[in-house]
Amino acid sequence: MCTLQKRGNIFILTLAGDDQHRLNPTLISTLRSHLSQAKAQSTRGSALLTLAQGKFFSNGFDLDWAEKTAGPSGSARDKLLEMVELFRPVVADLMDLPMPTVAAVTGHAAAAGMVLALSHDHVLMRRDRGIMYMSEVDIGLTLPDYFSTFFRAKVASPAARRNVLLNGMKVKAEDAVAMGLIDSAHDDGEKTVEAAMQLAEKLGKRKWDGVVYSEIRKSLYPELCGLVGLDGTGTTTSRL
Repeated sequence: MCTLQKRGNIFILTLAGDDQHRLNPTLISTLRSHLSQAKAQSTRGSALLTLAQGKFFSNGFDLDWAEKTAGPSGSARDKLLEMVELFRPVVADLMDLPMPTVAAVTGHAAAAGMVLALSHDHVLMRRDRGIMYMSEVDIGLTLPDYFSTFFRAKVASPAARRNVLLNGMKVKAEDAVAMGLIDSAHDDGEKTVEAAMQLAEKLGKRKWDGVVYSEIRKSLYPELCGLVGLDGTGTTTSRL
């Protein structure tokens, strides 16, 4: 499950309940509902902060759900592909959100959970515990098309992409900073959330036009936007 609260102009999206916050259809639907609510209520000065309770930020797709719901005539792989397609618009929702977004990664972020974290504009991580990890090469799964494009768009260094995607590197916070995956590392979970909130508030105080902000964001990642179902950028009237 997850919740959405508003503190001043900051929307706080919290992954709660299940300690691993695995992405199944129910959680994905709730995430989309909360992001839609934040979008509808956004104003100049809004920002989104996403955080998670417990040991994990998110441990990726819910493979247990896939196995349990496959049924005698289906397969767990088909259910996994279903989740892959359901998650695609979550990336689109974050790309299209008319406000700055910040993720406070206070636990493990694996596979689709890592993609969820890096879908935010800014990512902060605790250094004392937790890793980022793309497990696909280790468990024998290929990457969805939009995952591959996502990492080409979001991670500038070919060496970093190789280490994460081909070597299955379990990346701690300090290394994630050095590899350009995240913005900063902090001593513990509390300080990570505190710094993330401060950043969200700082960004909100700029009071940028949300439509302009989201269009500029989308213009940075045109190939990714196409794969997640976002059309080309729009235009707005300049104040100059």
